Amino acid sequence: MPAALEFWFEFASTYSYPAAFAVEEAARERGVEVKWRSFLLGPIFAAQGWNDSPFNIYPAKGKYMWRDLARICAAQGLALNHPSQFPRGSMLAARIACRYANETWAGAFVRRIYEANFVDDLDIASPFVVGQILSTLGQVPAEIMKSAQSQETKDAFRAQNDRAIAAGLIGAPSYVVDGEVFWGGDRLDAALDWACGKRIPA
Repeated sequence: MPAALEFWFEFASTYSYPAAFAVEEAARERGVEVKWRSFLLGPIFAAQGWNDSPFNIYPAKGKYMWRDLARICAAQGLALNHPSQFPRGSMLAARIACRYANETWAGAFVRRIYEANFVDDLDIASPFVVGQILSTLGQVPAEIMKSAQSQETKDAFRAQNDRAIAAGLIGAPSYVVDGEVFWGGDRLDAALDWACGKRIPA
């Protein structure tokens, strides 16, 4: 039986957007279970001395990234609009994604948040925006957002971020299979191969 694949993503992460739309279908075709793992890149960047996205700190890298992302999205048939604010905060959505990761609507929620950010240019930190997305998924926004603000959820999300750091994640998206880390959306096939048993010794 294939091992599960953990999909680690950050809602402000550009490359995580198309990856979130690719991972579930690709994994399903290989019989691999996807586990949704939201986290924050801020602490990881801070550990490297960055107080902003490297795509803002290094303009040439940022210019390349947006063009590269446009190519990736076009190939996947995804729309893309440069957000008027980048990166955007996403704590509420990230906590919800953590708290409800095992729900059947978790993947759809993640994808809708990405569309709100990278297609509709909406403030994904806004409870109103998040609430509207939850409503379109047939959920009760008030109940879910209340639970997302509970101390239990905050602690769980903090622990999940600690797990990301302990696992050695250096960016998003990342795929983790039995402790093996694959960084970047283009590593999905390699991660699925690993989940299906095609491995090399450490």
